[in-house]
Amino acid sequence: MPYLYRELKPRPPALPGAARATHSSGKAYEELKQECLRRGVLFEDPDFPACNSSLFFSEKPPIPFIWKRPTDIVKDPKFILGGATRTDICQGDLGDCWLLAAIASLTLNEKTLARVVPLDQNFGPDYAGIFHFQFWQHNEWLDVVIDDRLPTFKGRLVFLHSAEHNEFWSALLEKAYAKLNGSYEALKGGSTIEAMEDFTGGVGEMYEVKKAPDNFYEILEKAMKRCSMVGCSIDTNSAAESEAKTPFGLIKGHAYSVTGIDEVSYWGRQVQLIRIRNPWGQVEWNGPWSDNSPEWRSVTPSDQRRLSQAALDDGEFWMKFEDFKVHFDKVEICNLTPDALEDNSAHKWEVTIHQGSWVRGSTAGGCRNFLETFWTNPQIKLHLTEKDDGQDDCTFIAALMQKDRRKLKKLGAEMLTIGYSIYESPGRDGHLSKDFFRYHPSKARSKTYINLREVSNRFKLPPGDYVIVPTTFEPHQEADFCLRIFSEKKAITEDLDENVAIDLPEPLNPTPSPQETEEEKQFRALFEQISGEDMEIAAEELEYVLNAVLKRTKNIKFQNLSLISCRNIISLMDTSGNGKLEFSEFQVFWEKMKKWINIFLQFDFDKSGSMSSYELRSALKAAGYQLNNYLLQLIVLRYSDEQFQIEFDDFLNCLIRLENASRVFQALSVKNKEFINLNIGEVGAQFHK
Repeated sequence: MPYLYRELKPRPPALPGAARATHSSGKAYEELKQECLRRGVLFEDPDFPACNSSLFFSEKPPIPFIWKRPTDIVKDPKFILGGATRTDICQGDLGDCWLLAAIASLTLNEKTLARVVPLDQNFGPDYAGIFHFQFWQHNEWLDVVIDDRLPTFKGRLVFLHSAEHNEFWSALLEKAYAKLNGSYEALKGGSTIEAMEDFTGGVGEMYEVKKAPDNFYEILEKAMKRCSMVGCSIDTNSAAESEAKTPFGLIKGHAYSVTGIDEVSYWGRQVQLIRIRNPWGQVEWNGPWSDNSPEWRSVTPSDQRRLSQAALDDGEFWMKFEDFKVHFDKVEICNLTPDALEDNSAHKWEVTIHQGSWVRGSTAGGCRNFLETFWTNPQIKLHLTEKDDGQDDCTFIAALMQKDRRKLKKLGAEMLTIGYSIYESPGRDGHLSKDFFRYHPSKARSKTYINLREVSNRFKLPPGDYVIVPTTFEPHQEADFCLRIFSEKKAITEDLDENVAIDLPEPLNPTPSPQETEEEKQFRALFEQISGEDMEIAAEELEYVLNAVLKRTKNIKFQNLSLISCRNIISLMDTSGNGKLEFSEFQVFWEKMKKWINIFLQFDFDKSGSMSSYELRSALKAAGYQLNNYLLQLIVLRYSDEQFQIEFDDFLNCLIRLENASRVFQALSVKNKEFINLNIGEVGAQFHK
C-alpha cells in the first residue's frame, strides 16, 4: 500500500549539503560517534543488526557467515588506501554488478565521490566502529549511518571488497546501500543507472547501441569530460544466458562501467578506443586492443602511458569503438546536470519535482490502452513559456521514478512497468475527463513502458500548456512515484488535482404548499404510522421508512440502507439535537436523497446497484464536491470493495460525511461564498474514522 501524498505543490531540488539523518535514534553521525567515544564502546547499529535478516529475506545464508569488524580481519585496516579508485571494487558472492559498475564510475569524479563517501573517516585514534555515507533518494539527500561489522567466511569478506585486503571503504559503502534498501539480498539485480542517480541526484538517459546516433562516440566523449557516469551491458535472450561468457570474454546480462574514451595513432591513422571495466576485477575482452593484443606493439610508449594501458588481469580493458558497438547493446548515462550531450554549450537547468501515488480504485488507472480508467491517473500541468535560445521550441526532460520498490522486495514487490503521456492542455483547470482523452491524441510520450525504476526522455515542444499523465502500464497497480521536470528555461508546473472546493446549492427550507403532492401524502402517512403523535423518528425507524420507499422504486437495485447510514443522516439533518428527525427535516433530506440517487444511477453504468470507484471523482463533482487525489484515495480506501465497486449505501455515507465537513468549514469561513477552500487534513480526518 503506497503512502498517500498530501504535499502536492512542486518542490525545488534538494541540496547535498543538507543531508537528513536517518538513524532511528534521531541522532546524527557525529553525535552517535562522540557518544561511543565517551562510553568507550564500538558502535552497534540496531537499525541494521549483524544477523541473517540484514543479509537475506527469502533464504538462509548458503554458508555460515561470521560478522567481523575490519580490525578483526586484518592488523592494519584502512578506510581508503592510496585514493579511492576503480580497482578498489571487486565483486563478491552477490549479484549486484550493477551497483559495483556505478561505484567504479563514481571513483572517476573526486567531488561526487567525496559527497557520497565522506573522506574524513578512518581507523585512527578516534575510531568508534561507526561510518556514514550519503545517498540521494527522491529529491532528498540522506545520511546513512552503519557500524563496520561485515559478513565474512573463513576470515575473508563475502561481498564487495577491494583488491587491497586492508582497504574497506567500498565494502562499507555496499553495506550502507544495503541498509538503505533493507538487506543485501535486495541488491540482487538492477540497472546501473539506478545507483548512479542515488550517488548524484542526476538524471539518466539510456541508449540502444545499435540504434545510437551517428555521433555516438562524441556523445560518450562529452559525457566523460563532463564527469557523467556511464555504464554498459549486453542483452540476454533468456534467463539461461545470464552471465554467460561469449567467445570474446564478455559476459552477457552483466553490468560494466565505461572508464575512459580516447583516440590513438595506429599505423598512421587515428583509432577510436573505449575503456571498459568488469566489476568482477577479472574476466576481460580478448579481441583486438585487449591487454595483450598485438595492436599495442604499434603504439608509442608515451601513448600507452597516457592511456594507462597495462596487461593486468584487473577486469579493465580497452577495445576498438567499432567493436564496442558490435558487442554491447545498452549504454546508460547519468548526467550530473541534464545538459544535452549533443550540444557544445552548458545550460543552467530549472528543476521541479512532484511526488504522488497510484492507488487501486482511485488513481491507478493504467496506460491509455485502458481508457475507462486512464483518465483517473494523477495529472500534472506544465506551462512552457520561454523558447530555447535561438530556437522555436522549449526543451525539457521528464523523468518518472517509482519509489522504494527495491526496499519492498521482501514483501514481494517487483519493479512495475511505467511510462507517461503528454497532452496539449485544453486551457481549463481541473482534472481532465475521460472524454478528453477519448477524442484527443497525445503530443508526446515516453519512448516505452518498461519495468525500470525510472523512465526519462528529452522533448522539444512549442511554447504552451501541456498535461503530463504518469501511469503504470496495467491498471490497479499501486506505487508511489516522483516526477522530475528539467527545463532549459523556467517552466511552471502545477498539480491539476490540488484544489478542494465545494459548490452546493443553498439549503432548502420547506415551505407549506397549498396542496401536498401524492409523494408527500404517502410519506406523511408512512411517517405518522411509524412515529406516532410527536411526528419524530429515530434511526431504527428511519431505516424502515427509507428501505420501504426504496423497495418500491423500480429502477433501483440497491441493497438495504444500513442502520449506520440512518444514524449519519440524523446527525446531518437533526437541527434540534434530540437524535430524531421531524417530518420537515425528513422532507429536506429526501430532496437531497433524490438528487444523490439520480447521480448514483448516472454512474452505475451496468445498472448492477454499484458503481466503479474510478467514477467516484466524477460522481462527487456532480454532487458539488471537487476533491484532490489525497482525499479521493482516502475515500476509495474507506468505501470501495476488493473489486473497486461502491454500493449506494457507501456512496450515501460518503456524501453525508462530506456535507458534514463542509458545514464545519462554512461556519468557519465567510458566509455566502459560492466556493470554499478546505483544510485538507481536517476533511481527510473524516474518512480515517
